[in-house]
Amino acid sequence: MKVLVTDKINDIACKIIEEAAEVDVLPTMSEDELIGIIDKYDALMVRSQTKVTSKIIEAAKNMKIIGRAGVGVDNIDVNAATQKGIIVVNSPDGNTTAAAEHTLALMLSMMRNIPAACKSTRDGKWERSKFTGTEVLGKTLGVIGFGKIGSYVAKVAMAMGMKVFVYDPFATEEYVKSAGAEYVKDLKDFWNLFDILTVHVPKTPETINLVNKETIAKMKDGVKLINCARGGIINETDLKEALESGKVSSCAIDVYADEPEISKCPLLEVEKNIVLTPHLGASTSEAQINVAVDVANQIRDVLKGGSALHAVNIPSLKPEKLEPVKDYMELAEQVGSFAQQISTDNVKSLELSFKGNLADLDVSPLETAVLKGIFSSYLQDVNYVNAPIIAKNRGINVTTSKSSKSGDYAGTITVKLITNSGDTVVSGALIAKNIKRIVKINDYNTSIEPEKHILLVPHDNKPAMVAQVATVIGEDNINIESMLVSPNSKNKNLSIMIIGTDKNVKKESLEKICSVNGVLEAKFIHL
Repeated sequence: MKVLVTDKINDIACKIIEEAAEVDVLPTMSEDELIGIIDKYDALMVRSQTKVTSKIIEAAKNMKIIGRAGVGVDNIDVNAATQKGIIVVNSPDGNTTAAAEHTLALMLSMMRNIPAACKSTRDGKWERSKFTGTEVLGKTLGVIGFGKIGSYVAKVAMAMGMKVFVYDPFATEEYVKSAGAEYVKDLKDFWNLFDILTVHVPKTPETINLVNKETIAKMKDGVKLINCARGGIINETDLKEALESGKVSSCAIDVYADEPEISKCPLLEVEKNIVLTPHLGASTSEAQINVAVDVANQIRDVLKGGSALHAVNIPSLKPEKLEPVKDYMELAEQVGSFAQQISTDNVKSLELSFKGNLADLDVSPLETAVLKGIFSSYLQDVNYVNAPIIAKNRGINVTTSKSSKSGDYAGTITVKLITNSGDTVVSGALIAKNIKRIVKINDYNTSIEPEKHILLVPHDNKPAMVAQVATVIGEDNINIESMLVSPNSKNKNLSIMIIGTDKNVKKESLEKICSVNGVLEAKFIHL
């Protein structure tokens, strides 16, 4: 067997892979160049420079596994690989320490004015009084996102004598408190608690511009901000204005809304009290070795007939288990995601029910798919391998029941999320092979296709409700592609509009819909 390694990956990776196959190390190539040689190889290992397109994957006649030595796989066409039965792997944990340490380094550099003091000294000046800093001891740190990086930052901050407040709607209060931090349940109660804020969340429609003019106004005067997560989570224009007014006394930024073309970034116009670095969060020699070793081990193991630890697509599941339930896998993931997105609180436990022809099958792949759907709605780099581990680490108890009673469908999957604020129930079914439907949303019986963009509008069951909501949607230039209105099975005075749209429905549009008399709520679901 032969493996192609490209994009200047550490030599240690080649030595690991050579335990299972012959290795060719070549420089980064274009799509056409790769297409010309890729059929010779059983595996491919890349970093971010090589774009593994569907055309390259189609030409890869013998490919078994593609590995990305890094966290993301955005440069690999995962869908094309999955359809061809090629495993795609990455290294989601290899740069955790590097990113956390860079966050802390930025915080200390910002607090002690190190970049500006360095420049002044190199200019031959001796301006000690000009660069008087601030100690972190006794200060409060606000942490948004309490995953591996956020919790690591919090741990070190507390060791330095800081008090830490955490907001993470998907971390339990018990988990946060066990780490020694203070748990904040509601985001509106979070903004005025800290002297320094650091964000550690993925970039999603919900987190883009999370820190903006309105939320900054709620913070303490002189607050300090750090972003080592993703560009766009902190609105750059609003941050610039807050720095100039003094509301934000200083900031440290490693990521930008437009990378690597940052020439138009408004923060470049700020001349003082700012630390800027070019996305160095994962740029340590140790992190680069860690991700290379992690991915090389997976490639070696798969080529030897083993499994991959961090596979991001379906072929990582055992074929004998996957084959009987493969038609339900996507539906299971969508039902899990749907349920999580309409839930109003942290998941404490999860009840799964499989009916009809699923009752006699091994549904463990479907259980994993549901978990992947739940966690992928708010976490990055969730896959079929780590989804059960995430559930276990968060103390989420999962129970499964089966029934041969099929009801109106051949096979039905029901997800019940149990939280402190109440339960959320969503059911999905196949009405024919490859024809998926969401058939129950809490107390509403439905039959909707799980489309990419879905708007849910529970409302009073009275005339003209659909027209009023449709008017708001139309005024915001959102096209309605499908619509279903279903009555509440327990309260005939209530109904729900389920609207398929052609694009994301933004927060401002949801607020307008909620202002319509008789509308109880408006939620946007992205599948």
